[in-house]
Amino acid sequence: MNFKPLHDRVLVRRIEAAEKTKGGIIIPDTAQEKPMEAEVIAVGPGSRDESGEVRPLDLKPGDRILIGKWSGTEVQIDGEDHLILKESDVLGVIES
Repeated sequence: MNFKPLHDRVLVRRIEAAEKTKGGIIIPDTAQEKPMEAEVIAVGPGSRDESGEVRPLDLKPGDRILIGKWSGTEVQIDGEDHLILKESDVLGVIES
């Protein structure tokens, strides 16, 4: 894939939630909520501050993050579903 986000944008792929509950009940696709966990695929160079300097993003490819359910713009790249969102739309980084 040859895609590079611009400015403070981030390309992510949602991490699919489990299709079963802890009790073993299978959840149909129509009843599942959008996953809020995602993996960062690519990041832009950063945004400019008041002095014109480029401020790099705090995220890097491979980070696992939390995003809002309705955040970003859905796109399809190389047949896969992705989201493009601004760094400010990211709720936090999941550290393991």
